[in-house]
Amino acid sequence: MTTLTVTGRGQVTFKKEVLKHLGIQPGGKIRLDLLPDGRAELKAERQKGSFGEIYGLLRDKGNGKRLSIEEINEAIACSGAAAGAALG
Repeated sequence: MTTLTVTGRGQVTFKKEVLKHLGIQPGGKIRLDLLPDGRAELKAERQKGSFGEIYGLLRDKGNGKRLSIEEINEAIACSGAAAGAALG
């Protein structure tokens, strides 16, 4: 159990081991849910990714070829069939 001290301004500083346990990095956010009977639940606030982040992650990873929706569907079907055969 970790005990934290509240300052005169109502602030609390979390110890490094608590932040590490919650997976919170500098700039991260903490979610505090108030529960009945004076209890609270503390969680790391998980960021939701955006399309822009995914686009940036995948940029320059392909060979530049553009596929039609039919070609994409065919690739998915072939991969699914290959995966099913591997399990069988």
